[in-house]
Amino acid sequence: MAKLELILKKIMLIVGTFGVVIIYGGFLYLFFSGRSTAALPWFLLISPWICVYFGLSHVQQVAVISWFANKFSFRKSSK
Repeated sequence: MAKLELILKKIMLIVGTFGVVIIYGGFLYLFFSGRSTAALPWFLLISPWICVYFGLSHVQQVAVISWFANKFSFRKSSK
């Protein structure tokens, strides 16, 4: 069962990586060619990152969540 899980995680990581390249490439092409990107739903740009996230190991997933928690925490910095 662990081997199947490892294979599926690698497939998710590969599909997510290709999705990021293809979807963001298309988005940037539309954006810089002057065409409207208003018809693209916001979740289209987020969906390949979900595949990338679930393709990571458990330790890497926890590190990503920790990074987001630290990045978007609204604590006052002391300077």
